[in-house]
Amino acid sequence: MNAALAAVAFAPGLAVGSFVNVVAARLPLRRSVVHPRSACMSCGSELAWYDNVPLLSYALLRGRCRSCGVRISLLYPAVELATALLVVGCFVRFGLSGRAVVAAFFCVVLVAISAIDLIHRIIPNRIVVPAAALVLVAQTALRPSPEWALASLGAALFLFVAALAYPAGMGMGDVKLALLMGAALGRSVSVAMMAGMLAALVPSLYLLARHGGAARKMAIPFGPFLALGSVVALFAGGSLLHAYWVLFGH
Repeated sequence: MNAALAAVAFAPGLAVGSFVNVVAARLPLRRSVVHPRSACMSCGSELAWYDNVPLLSYALLRGRCRSCGVRISLLYPAVELATALLVVGCFVRFGLSGRAVVAAFFCVVLVAISAIDLIHRIIPNRIVVPAAALVLVAQTALRPSPEWALASLGAALFLFVAALAYPAGMGMGDVKLALLMGAALGRSVSVAMMAGMLAALVPSLYLLARHGGAARKMAIPFGPFLALGSVVALFAGGSLLHAYWVLFGH
């Protein structure tokens, strides 16, 4: 059953990933995500349908525009593949259920936010705020509990305090992303926070080692690391929390 779900979900996941690329490219520029048709960001040539097939077109074109030959960012196929794999993972992990649908939606939003933050260094309110509200309502309806709202507010408050203490390294976009994370993950949001912060240490230490004190002025987008931590918490948060309490709870 899980293998069948994975096979069925992969192609739609790729299609959603292709749309996420459109959102990431256009929404920060306040352009419509519906029209006009997708076009090369360099020469403006509209893409034919056969040049817009997720993953396959990028491979056949060898990562270059058919019209002008400019290199296409590897981020595009990466977003498509990541979206598809996460959607598949949600249905394999949670089965054909409302919980899987909410988890898949959460993952799609995380991919979109990560792509936008990597390119534009922003986390758009027009994505994260409605997504947080929608996920909170859905989670509360599926599994009625104050846990989702409390986790959402608690996670946002935690990052809000961090943003006040270190405004150069944390933005209000990250605080709003925490609202979404808490609504989707409940108590497991603590795992997401910890995993995200640990992951962010890797590039931070690299920059510090390479540039010394000047690295403190080099901002890195924190959204993708929070997204990575959220994925860890979504699929393994309960197990990690249980292991923590077994080791340190006595």
